[in-house]
Amino acid sequence: MSEFKVPEKMTCEEFQSHLPDLIATGEDIFQHPHILECELCRSLLADLEAIADAARQLLAPAEDPPDTVWEQIQSKIQAEGPGVREEEPQIETADPAKLK
Repeated sequence: MSEFKVPEKMTCEEFQSHLPDLIATGEDIFQHPHILECELCRSLLADLEAIADAARQLLAPAEDPPDTVWEQIQSKIQAEGPGVREEEPQIETADPAKLK
């Protein structure tokens, strides 16, 4: 038996049922005897790793824009002055008498 606490010889179904536990060990699962012999499970594991990497990138904290961006926005607002503003659209209300 190896450092993995699951049998070395197993079917794909058995291996995949142990996969969450194997991942939780933090060990290099690509060195597990089943992965070394089975292309199907090796491909599955590679796909899972790619999905996990993509998820980590999606959850990475966004960077704040540089201070110059905020300065440019403020300058643009000040340059437009207080009188330059789009008018709010007027909402017409229906005459209740005409709805009947």
